[in-house]
Amino acid sequence: MEWQTTYKEWLDYDNLSPMVRENLVSLVDNQTELEDAFYAPLEFGTAGMRGKLGAGINRMNIYTVRQAAEGLARFIENQGEEAKKRGVAIAYDSRHQSSEFAMESGRVLAAHGIKSYIFENLRPTPELSFTVRELHCIAGIMITASHNPAEYNGFKVYGADGGQMPPHDADEVIKYVRSIENPLNIKTLPITESKDFIKMIGEDIDDLYLDQLKTVTINNEMIKRSGKQLNMVFTPLHGTGKMLGEKALLEAGFTNVALVEEQAIADPNFSTVDSPNPEEKNAFEYAISLGKQNGADVLVATDPDADRLAAAVRMPNGDYEVLSGNQLASVMIHYILSQKADNEELPKNAVVLKSIVSSELPTAICQKYKVKMESVLTGFKFIAEKIKQYEETKEYTFMFGFEESYGYLIKPFVRDKDAIQTLVLLAEIATYYREKEQTLYDGLQEIYTEFGFFEEKTISLTKQGVEGLKEIQDIINSIRQELPNMFGELAVSYVEDYLTQTRHKQDGTTETLTLPSANVLKFFLEDGSWIAVRPSGTEPKIKFYMGIVGKSKDVTEKKLSMLESSLAAYIE
Repeated sequence: MEWQTTYKEWLDYDNLSPMVRENLVSLVDNQTELEDAFYAPLEFGTAGMRGKLGAGINRMNIYTVRQAAEGLARFIENQGEEAKKRGVAIAYDSRHQSSEFAMESGRVLAAHGIKSYIFENLRPTPELSFTVRELHCIAGIMITASHNPAEYNGFKVYGADGGQMPPHDADEVIKYVRSIENPLNIKTLPITESKDFIKMIGEDIDDLYLDQLKTVTINNEMIKRSGKQLNMVFTPLHGTGKMLGEKALLEAGFTNVALVEEQAIADPNFSTVDSPNPEEKNAFEYAISLGKQNGADVLVATDPDADRLAAAVRMPNGDYEVLSGNQLASVMIHYILSQKADNEELPKNAVVLKSIVSSELPTAICQKYKVKMESVLTGFKFIAEKIKQYEETKEYTFMFGFEESYGYLIKPFVRDKDAIQTLVLLAEIATYYREKEQTLYDGLQEIYTEFGFFEEKTISLTKQGVEGLKEIQDIINSIRQELPNMFGELAVSYVEDYLTQTRHKQDGTTETLTLPSANVLKFFLEDGSWIAVRPSGTEPKIKFYMGIVGKSKDVTEKKLSMLESSLAAYIE
């Protein structure tokens, strides 16, 4: 069907919501934007869907949300009456139309006789994961676009274990979603008839989640002794982190926490930042200003749905430096393993999980403490799958999981990234160094001195629209067709192609990989450094990751510069 035909169907639909119609009419003279809105359905992948708000099948609106919920409802229905009775937990963040999308999802489920538990107001993503597990739901829905700009929203689907739905189940949901020809015709149950199927939840679940957060800290005696002295600045960047984050810190014993008031307001426009992404230093502008006023030991920021956390540490000159996700993970892993080892509480079968594009510094730390480090594909659902597997087999005991993009999990009562858990643990670690008259920056330097200098960098190329998606595929396809054997002065030792699940060695031989198939290439270099390439699963980007290792900071930085130049020339 031509996009113009679909556009006319929407334009002629009598019951189109006023908000969607207003947006549709505003585009009447913008053919480029209209085509982008109607040329193809919004991509629904293994993590759900995410896109710009607006009218059209390639936008987030109540109709595309209903379509996603209908696909999930059919998937649940296919599993029988018991699955329907278990129901679906639904939460949402501070973005535009999030509460409406949550309620529309519940109304679609209700039309199928499926119960839903909807939070009465905004909540963090990790609490949604916890709720699925706590209420023994068959699935979960989180309305969020994570750290995307204000014009975006999204629909994430969770499985019964509280993790993002695993690929096999997600593929089934995707089939149901794609089988729906017209999202305008999806049945919903009126609110007045939905009382038996929609239950509102709130503080009762908060209390249970906060109780579990008390298990995150390790050295409670130290916190009692010095936690009140820790000087911390916290910004939730206009999102969901404030309510539970403040409570969790207070209940743990950290009372000297200054909130960035301007960014504590749940604002869907994220009016004080260019982007509500804690990975970007600009997001710390207000926190740094307040930190300098207060002489804060550490600054922390959570993204809008509070599944990611970034931190800035005080430098010797009094300025603040935002640590990378890999650096934060290294500090946390070192603290957890060293403390557990000192207390003789480190399990002999301990395991740490990370994504394949994350730093190898934590691997070196794990080797010291004889802890297994296991790499999985990018996407926290793969970490959740491993937690579930080892919980069932008892082969390993989970200690920590992370992705380089500021996503961490400490305790598995949640099965997704959890910035609230991370907030509490990081406060403890900062207190530990404060007692030693050091900062987190000092702690990181000690780790580098012991384990070597590791540095990572991610380069993202954004390609918008229909042509952009094609460009992204062309780039990775061309690299795959002619695999480079050198990057700058460093030879490639072997290449792992996760799409074909093949390891290509320099002698021409190949080996089979055991990880699931994914469109990722990873080049392992002769000195232990590496380069990986993958299209983003949630944004119109292709990402290039570099991991460098050297004997000193200067050596590492020179290698990084050399590899960056080589990679740029290769892409061109």
